[in-house]
Amino acid sequence: MRRRAFFGFMGGATAWPYVARAQQTTPVIGYLGSTSMATNAPFVAAFRQALQENGYVEGQNVAIEFRWADGRNEQLPRLAADLVNRQVAVMFGGGPPAARAAKTATTKIPVVFTSGEDPVKIGLVTSINRPGGNVTGVSILLGEAQAKRLEILRDLIPTARSVGLAFDPDTIHEELETAAQRLSLQLYAAPIKTENDVDAAFASFANHRVDAVFVGAAPRLFSWRFRIVTQAARASLPAIYEQRGYVTDGGLISYGASIKDAYRQAGIYVARILRGDNPGDLPVVQPTKFELIINLKTAKALGVTVPPTLLARADEVIE
Repeated sequence: MRRRAFFGFMGGATAWPYVARAQQTTPVIGYLGSTSMATNAPFVAAFRQALQENGYVEGQNVAIEFRWADGRNEQLPRLAADLVNRQVAVMFGGGPPAARAAKTATTKIPVVFTSGEDPVKIGLVTSINRPGGNVTGVSILLGEAQAKRLEILRDLIPTARSVGLAFDPDTIHEELETAAQRLSLQLYAAPIKTENDVDAAFASFANHRVDAVFVGAAPRLFSWRFRIVTQAARASLPAIYEQRGYVTDGGLISYGASIKDAYRQAGIYVARILRGDNPGDLPVVQPTKFELIINLKTAKALGVTVPPTLLARADEVIE
């Protein structure tokens, strides 16, 4: 069974002069992504659908130029600068590294982001309710949700004492340290910057004899999900992820906001800005519901018994 994750939003109607000038001809949306089109296909589809539902059809009255870093976040500043030179009407940054690169590249072009980190804490906006400046967007996963995922992992594996943290070093996971201390869990962190780092991370977890794995929220980790899920299975380690794509590909359990809905909301904001809304007046959209997905086939293969309380809370159970 599935229930959809919903986001609420509100906004102002102040005209944005830069966009008004850009709309004298067919406006161009600059799409900046940390990974690749193949990885982001369902999210790009949700983004395009939102644009179309709000009157902007690619190839008719709007164009989209894509720039992909293919997992190399160090390329994002150059790609963002390229979109600025292209004089796009609005720039979209998918994920914190892309969002930061877009914000750094321009103070004039409106920027819409999706972020798995607190957008105020990482400096994207000054306020959730009134972002100010030229940046707004969608916050996919707040710190509290990261801590909640660790709690769910503990509920699933109550005997766990140590957890391997597979994380993108370009993201922040401060909340996990506090949550781990509260749950009396020892975290062993392994940074993953390239796909080959996945193997090294799980080798480190084996050396530390961890009881479970927590995979951090990051676009490029999601792009390497097949390798991550495969390594978890080979090591017979229960792992929790931030989105359902891992679980449908064989992962054990995930908890997080709907990524597709986040990109749909970003598309709505881009359309509103193209119509003249001021990004600084559009509150950052926050998730109001999170999805809990469980793969019982994987649980059986790992010898994990899922507590009835977790099964009852699940939005989707794969059997």
